[in-house]
Amino acid sequence: MADKKSRRLSPAVIATGLIVVLGIIFVSGSGFYTDLLWYSQVGYSKVFSTQVATETLLFLSVTVATALVLGLVLRLAFNARPSISVASRAFDAYRELLDQLRRAIQWGVPILIGIFAGLASSSQWKTVLLYLNRTPAGKRDAQFGLDVSFYFFELPFLRNVETLASAITLLAFIIGLAVHLVYGGFKFTGRQVTMSRPARLHVAFWAGAYLLVQGWSVWLDQYSAMTSTAGLYTGATYTDVNASIPGFQILAGISVMVAALFFAMAFIQRWRLPVLGIAALLVSSLILSGIYPWLVQNLQVVPNERTLESEFLKRNLDATRFAYGLDKVKTIQYDAKTTATTGALRKDAETTASIRIIDPALVSPSFRQLEQYRQYYNFENHLDVDRYTINGKSQDTVLAVRELNQSGLGGSQSWVNNTLIYTHGYGLVAAYGNQRSTDGQPVFLQSGIPSTGALGKFEPRVYFGEQSPSYSIVGSNSGGARELDYPGGTGSQGQTYTTFNGNGGPKLDNVFTRLLYAIKFQSEQILLSNSIDSKSQILYVRDPAARVKKVAPYLTIDSDPYPAVVDGRIQWIIDGYTTTSNYPYSRAENVSSTITDSNTVNDLGTTKINYIRNSVKATVDAYDGSVKLYAWDSTDPILKTWQKIFPNTVLPISKMSAQLISHVRYPEDLFKMQRAILGNYHVQDAGAFYSQQDAWMTPNDPTSSANELQPPYYLTMQVPGQSAPNFSLYTTFIPRSTGKSTRNVLTGYLVADSDAGTKAGAKASSYGQLRLLTLPRSTVVPGPGQVQNNFNSDSEVSRLLNILRQGSTRVLNGNLLTLPVGGGLLYVQPVYIQSTGETSFPLLKKVLVSFGDKIAFEDTLNAALDSLFGGSSGASAGDSGSGATGGSTGGGSSTGSTVTNDTLAKALDRANKALTAKAKALAAGDWAAYGKADAALKAAV
Repeated sequence: MADKKSRRLSPAVIATGLIVVLGIIFVSGSGFYTDLLWYSQVGYSKVFSTQVATETLLFLSVTVATALVLGLVLRLAFNARPSISVASRAFDAYRELLDQLRRAIQWGVPILIGIFAGLASSSQWKTVLLYLNRTPAGKRDAQFGLDVSFYFFELPFLRNVETLASAITLLAFIIGLAVHLVYGGFKFTGRQVTMSRPARLHVAFWAGAYLLVQGWSVWLDQYSAMTSTAGLYTGATYTDVNASIPGFQILAGISVMVAALFFAMAFIQRWRLPVLGIAALLVSSLILSGIYPWLVQNLQVVPNERTLESEFLKRNLDATRFAYGLDKVKTIQYDAKTTATTGALRKDAETTASIRIIDPALVSPSFRQLEQYRQYYNFENHLDVDRYTINGKSQDTVLAVRELNQSGLGGSQSWVNNTLIYTHGYGLVAAYGNQRSTDGQPVFLQSGIPSTGALGKFEPRVYFGEQSPSYSIVGSNSGGARELDYPGGTGSQGQTYTTFNGNGGPKLDNVFTRLLYAIKFQSEQILLSNSIDSKSQILYVRDPAARVKKVAPYLTIDSDPYPAVVDGRIQWIIDGYTTTSNYPYSRAENVSSTITDSNTVNDLGTTKINYIRNSVKATVDAYDGSVKLYAWDSTDPILKTWQKIFPNTVLPISKMSAQLISHVRYPEDLFKMQRAILGNYHVQDAGAFYSQQDAWMTPNDPTSSANELQPPYYLTMQVPGQSAPNFSLYTTFIPRSTGKSTRNVLTGYLVADSDAGTKAGAKASSYGQLRLLTLPRSTVVPGPGQVQNNFNSDSEVSRLLNILRQGSTRVLNGNLLTLPVGGGLLYVQPVYIQSTGETSFPLLKKVLVSFGDKIAFEDTLNAALDSLFGGSSGASAGDSGSGATGGSTGGGSSTGSTVTNDTLAKALDRANKALTAKAKALAAGDWAAYGKADAALKAAV
């Protein structure tokens, strides 16, 4: 009795155990509930509920089905064991163990395996939903004539079902076989094996079932050949079509026949036929899937590969071009001139006037020094390029959001400061892309705190950005939770405060919700702080790309979200792609390695795809985080299917405002994927494609020492085939290198029209048009690497650069732009200098230009073009070395108007007064006055 009492659990132990279990459940469930709150607040609860419901149903259905099947197998095997064991004594120990644990094994093993199967299956919720809501694509594959939606939606689902069925049948066979073996269902006499009737029925049924599933798997293998990369190209080759695919079909039939023999064994009680069937299946598999295809490939195809594979190469060419959106590329023969002549740029005056000399990859330090104001603000290292209409003309701009950088608080960091006080960035800073000041600084068209400039009035506060804190708590009426708005204010105020009044996050209006978020962010202050009240909201998932990914989990997000002032708000514009790796005959590319170049910051993972569409344009409001998805490519079958799954979550393009349309641009990552494919697939003849004699590649960035690809660039220009300048994205091609040698001459030039127009609810018909300028082989146009080498080796350029390097300064080469103007290809490169001091920033001091084999190196772009083209070029470039207007300092023609001495004196007087007022405002921390003085200085200049 004493032992029994000692083994009883005390009430305290039981209570402790219950508390621990309930605590685990509560902590695990807190993440679910906070996700529910987040999705409900952002307006995409349908996405969350559909995903959770599908995962739950999959888990339960697969778990129950697996557990029932395996449980039934175990029960039948245990119930059918002989009353007197005839098994070998070698199994006595196992039999005794099974007898002791029979109940636990009968229930525990099926349930445990079922749970694992359920968890694995629940992760396939996307595949199941796509299958159930599949949409025809209207495009058929070249081999079987099936709609390609079969490969998008049906084949992945069938593969998953086949894998699950194969695992269950194999486990059922093995588990039942083990029980029958231990309990004497098999009797071994010499070389003979005798089975009991239950054991024979088990082997016959489950072996036959497994063979049926394997036959189904082999049948599906013929469709998988459509995306196989094992051959010369992606897709079914001549050998696949004439040997492997017929072999798969025959093997599937043999598997069904052998399965039938096993089913028959349950009644005829003979092993010979099933064993012979297995042997025949193995031999057939060896011949049909190995030997015969090998013979066809090596004896028939290899000696005649170019001829026999031509039909299938053409399939690959057509499918790949369509899958990557290259089927409508306009190829233009461009007979580029290599000799600069006077007046050659006259027809391209608008293009040369808008040449962007400000490098977005270099001027971030300039933005920081001139516009950061406080250490708790920051700008991205690589700035964005967009365009705005200024005084009726489209103007390329380099811009960035002034985001919050809490690490700049240094020793002032605390939970209160990081969570309640310093909650948001402030303003957007934009500079003219084609202008610089006399000392080489960017010329800002929008700047200051408060924000002033040509972009008008807009909500400047940035609660949602690429550098935002993981979470902030805002909106409280408590006096202890005033948020810092910006440094400075009216009168003697050193700071201006604000209170968030949008709908940006779940409300912390009860103790239970606060407790859940305290657990989520592992911060007890969320529960205990007196500065949080019923009006408080918690903002999290603040990165625009992550926010879109969370509400649209089916999208691949572009690596470069960019900000734009749209309808009085700062909106992050994000491109979303629908992708798959299952397009028949299309070549697969690794996304991450393909988009990586010298400017790449974000990594999209190692996923391989062979179909991509920019199907969605998304916006995230920088103030309240509201997310909107727009169906940019409404013809895409994958997007159509997801719209069925998540109805009313993607808005039609008709809901896009005119301002939003005007800031949409052709996405850079898609363009990089297309240029990688086009390097081989610009040819459309199967024979030329096979020989690869005209293969191209993207040149390395000549300004980078890391052998990284040159990034594409946005620029407003007019290229052959266009009737007017267009905001475009472009890149160059050189011959693909062979071995160690690279011939760095231009072979092609790809341009994507990136201007979607200004009409609300509709994109311009020219948007997305790809133009490929191909250069004749008889013309040798230097490539970017060769031009950079010419710059570096030119004696006069070297002499001037050495002068710039005197003292504690270094020279930085800006982006090398290639422009199809003047009947040829013009290279333009800004040259910056930067001192070695900690607070220094790059200053644009020189401009290098090249046309053919001629080089010019002057203080301004105007002067460089005039020098290159022999006097007046007939064009007026935007850079004059003194802001918006002014005279050239490099010996070129002046673009400014003539002024009198009296006018100049008055302007100088105004500039001096503005400088004095600016200095006083800076000392007093009065940023409103500082902004006015800065604007007055710019006007005077």
